[in-house]
Amino acid sequence: MKVYYECASCFLRQSREALELATDDEKLRMEITEKIIDLLASEFKKGAPSNLIGTSMHRLIKDLSGNPDPYLQEKKRGNLIAEKFQDEVAALLKQDPSLINYIKVAIAGNLLDFAAMGVNFDPSSVILEKIAEPLIIDHSSHLEEALNDADSLLYLADNVGEIVFDKMLLEKLAQYDLDITVAVKEKPIVNDATMEDALEIGLDQMVNVTTTGTDSVGIIYSQISPEFKELVDAAELIISKGMGNYEGLTEMEIGEKNVFCLLNVKCSAISQDIGVKEGSAVLLKL
Repeated sequence: MKVYYECASCFLRQSREALELATDDEKLRMEITEKIIDLLASEFKKGAPSNLIGTSMHRLIKDLSGNPDPYLQEKKRGNLIAEKFQDEVAALLKQDPSLINYIKVAIAGNLLDFAAMGVNFDPSSVILEKIAEPLIIDHSSHLEEALNDADSLLYLADNVGEIVFDKMLLEKLAQYDLDITVAVKEKPIVNDATMEDALEIGLDQMVNVTTTGTDSVGIIYSQISPEFKELVDAAELIISKGMGNYEGLTEMEIGEKNVFCLLNVKCSAISQDIGVKEGSAVLLKL
């Protein structure tokens, strides 16, 4: 996805929040902010890929602050919120074990995003409401057809906490007799899940887990590892979680692959790009 004009102010908001998480040193915050403004002045222009700029900005903050994981405490908070809802969500799925209900649960988990929504956002107040809402774009019939036809699935994970809800969907997807691989980030970037986070919830005990080989926001094809490129190139079916992965996938040549994006539309730029209102939950076939 290319940047929209609103992305500039969002980058600055994210940079402020990330800096306040990364360091208490006011002088260093100012110095890094100057570098961020230089970065945006150089890279932010019509036609620039949005997640490429976001990746550069967050890497700059990590490198210059000396903090490799500024969102660590927010990620822990995301896990606690997800754990709080596990039993209640499991009960809902027991009442209605349809694929679409599992999908809605996984999409509701995408609200656990303190980078897009801000560090003061409390998703616990809206998760159950989101599960009850209809999908604004619902390509689940196409997904079910692809699941029945495919032998393997590449699942692009997004945030910590969210992967607890992904695990529930993956249990459902396993019923389609697929070889499933879940991809997480090689190193921390905002509140995205890493291998450590996946192992913590036992994801490796039910599916194959790998990393993208890098710490990009979403997927950036030119930056992922050669090993992960082979997986992406060979994938016949991809399920992608979140806005960052949507931004990256829409910059790639996906050819004849079946690619489905599961996300909550949490900003005006994605809203315009997809053509739905902010707040919409979507299952979109690219």
